[in-house]
Amino acid sequence: MASTQAVQGAQVLVASNRGPVSYTVGEDGSLRTKRGGGGLVSGLSAIGPEAGALWVCSALSDGDREAVRRGVGEDGVRMLDVPADVHADAYNGIANSVLWFVHHMLYQTPLEPVFDAEFRRQWASYEAYNRAFAEALAEEAAPGAAVLVQDYHLTLVPGMLRELRPDLRIGHFSHTPWAPPEYFRMLPDDIAGQVLRGMLGADRLGFLTRRWADAFTACCERFAGGLGDTRIGVHGLGADADFLRARSQEADVKERMAALREEIGAAPDGGARKTIVRVDRTELSKNIVRGLLAYRQLLEDHPECRERVVHVAFAYPSRQDLAVYRDYMAEVRRVADGINERYGTSGWRPVVLHLEDDFARSLAAYRMADVALVNPVRDGMNLVAKEMPVVSDTGCALVLSREAGAHEELGEDAITVNPYDVVDTARALHEALTMGPAERTERSKRLAAAATALPPARWFLDQLNALRDGPGDGTATGRPADG
Repeated sequence: MASTQAVQGAQVLVASNRGPVSYTVGEDGSLRTKRGGGGLVSGLSAIGPEAGALWVCSALSDGDREAVRRGVGEDGVRMLDVPADVHADAYNGIANSVLWFVHHMLYQTPLEPVFDAEFRRQWASYEAYNRAFAEALAEEAAPGAAVLVQDYHLTLVPGMLRELRPDLRIGHFSHTPWAPPEYFRMLPDDIAGQVLRGMLGADRLGFLTRRWADAFTACCERFAGGLGDTRIGVHGLGADADFLRARSQEADVKERMAALREEIGAAPDGGARKTIVRVDRTELSKNIVRGLLAYRQLLEDHPECRERVVHVAFAYPSRQDLAVYRDYMAEVRRVADGINERYGTSGWRPVVLHLEDDFARSLAAYRMADVALVNPVRDGMNLVAKEMPVVSDTGCALVLSREAGAHEELGEDAITVNPYDVVDTARALHEALTMGPAERTERSKRLAAAATALPPARWFLDQLNALRDGPGDGTATGRPADG
C-alpha cells in the first residue's frame, strides 16, 4: 500500500475510514487541501504535537489517491491507497449496507438481508480493507503504543492488529448503536463470530451509551463465550460548545438567518412564526418522513397552528450512491411537497425544506429554533439533539426519540416520543410549541449543560487515558465496565 508522509514510531495512533484531511485536483493539476473537524481532530490536538500522534485513514477520493501517489501529505497523517473497488465493496457493500443496517435494525426482513455469494465476495474485500489498516498500524506504532480504532468500518482491525503486534494497547470505539443478540444473529454465524472476535482483540472497547455497551456484551455472551479480557467503557460524546457558539455568530450565519426569516415570513397578525427545526442527513435511521407526517398530523389536529408555525427541515444528502437512499430522499421531498400543497396559502409555506448541505444555514436554523425535532428510529448518539439547545438564541424545547443515544443524557428535560408513533409525536410537537417561555428557557439551559458535559477533546482523552492506564499486552482485567 502506498502512503503519505508518516510519523515513524508513533506513540498514539488513530484509525478511521475518513481522515482529518481530503484533497481535490484543480484544473491546473495542483492539489487542494481541505481540513475537517470533529471530536477526533479536537482530541488529537489536545494531546499536543510532542505526543507523536499518527492518524491512519483511507484515500476516499481521486484527489486523495493522487496525493498518495505523489507522496503529498500532512504531518501526522498516513493515507492508505486501498484499491477503489475494494473500498467500495468494504464501505458500501458491507459497512453501510450490512453492518449499519444490522446495528440500526433497518432491514425489511421479508425481503432482506440475503447473504449470498455476492455478499461473500464483498466480505472478502471488507477483510482486505481491515487488514490494510492493521498492517499499517503495526508498521507505524512504537513499542507499547496506544491505538484507537474507530467504528463499524474497522471491526476486524483490533484482532488482526493483536496478532501482528501483541505489545500494543488497542482500543476500539463504536459511534453507532450495537444490535441486540436477536438481531445480530441475522448475520451468518461465521461472520458474526468474526466481527465479535475482531472487536475482542482490543484491550478496551468504547460505546456511546450503556445500552449499546450492554447489547455488545450480550452478543459476546451468546455467541463468543463472553468478553474474555476485554474491558468495556461508555463515553457519551458531547457538543463542542465553544466552537458552536463562536461559529454561529459569524457573518455568513447571520446572512442565512435573514434569508430564513424571509422564507418563513410573518404570522397573519404580523408577529413571528414559531419554528420546528430539524437538521439531519437523509439517512434511513433519522426518520425524517415520519417527522413530516407528525407535523402534518399537528396541522390537522390543531388548525390554530396553521399560518403560525413553520417546519424548517434540512435533509442533507447521504450515501446517494445507494439506490435505497436516493429513494428515501425522493420520499422526503414528496411528503413535504404534499403538506405544502394541502395546507399552504399564498403567504405561508408550512414546510421550508432544503436538501443541499450548508453548515452556516444549519447554525442559523439552530439559533432560530423554538422546537427541535430529533426523532430517529435508532441512533448511536445524535449530536444535533445536543447542539441545538447550545446554540438556540432564546432556548428551544426538544422533542426527542427514546431510541436516540442522546436520550440517555437528555431525556429528563426533553419531550420523549416513540419514533414510530406519528400521533404521539404530533402531540409532543404541540406540547413543545405551547410550552411557557420560562419553562422552555430553563429546560434548554439544563439540556445545554448536559449536552456539553463531555466535550470532544475530553471525550477522546478520557478514552486514551483509560486505555493507557489499563493492563496492556492483551491482558486486560475483564471487568464488565469501567466508564
